[in-house]
Amino acid sequence: MIHWELFEKFGPRMADGFLVTLELAIGSSLLGLLIAAPVALGRVFGSRPLSAALFAYTYVFRGTPMLAQLFLIYYGSAQFQPALAEAGLWWLFRDPFFCSLLTFTLNTAAYQAEIFAGAIRAVPRGQIEAARAAAMTPMLTARRIILPQAARLALRPFGNELILMVKGSALASAVTVYDLLATAKLAFNRTYDFQAYIAAALVYVLTVEIIRRFWNVLDRRLNRHLVRA
Repeated sequence: MIHWELFEKFGPRMADGFLVTLELAIGSSLLGLLIAAPVALGRVFGSRPLSAALFAYTYVFRGTPMLAQLFLIYYGSAQFQPALAEAGLWWLFRDPFFCSLLTFTLNTAAYQAEIFAGAIRAVPRGQIEAARAAAMTPMLTARRIILPQAARLALRPFGNELILMVKGSALASAVTVYDLLATAKLAFNRTYDFQAYIAAALVYVLTVEIIRRFWNVLDRRLNRHLVRA
């Protein structure tokens, strides 16, 4: 039996929480993309020390739990409050939402960088050599030859990473960010009605399904010129 009184009372707050979830997931994925693209290029074409440093970054963020990263940034930054305040950055690190957004951005950027690095390596080497023979600059080669093909190859994995961020953003509730899960927990604590969690789970499932279907359409449009077996 559906308890409509629960959703009449807490529905608006859960809707606001869902918007926070979308802001965290989509915002961190797009910001992570801005970091991941140059990191991937540096991993593939950079010097050995640069490639090693970038690999260390991706290794650390992919090898440790995102919750531990969130706690380290949110609670650990308080140890450096005077220095951060002097640099004008304390406003960012004292806010749980921005700490969550920063953590998720750095985490997904590490995964995206490895995705794009693999896609870049899959671009035929002969095309890159031909671009060099045509006296194309490295930046022009990356913009016209490498990145367009790598983007198509990385499209599906990037969609999976976006889905993971939608679900992983629920960790923000651990640092008092009122996302969808946190508002569902609030509704449950006030009413002891388990339907609050069921509703939140259904919203997550529906969101993931919408992203999956949208990515299928996007993949077909961008790769319609390819012959499928």
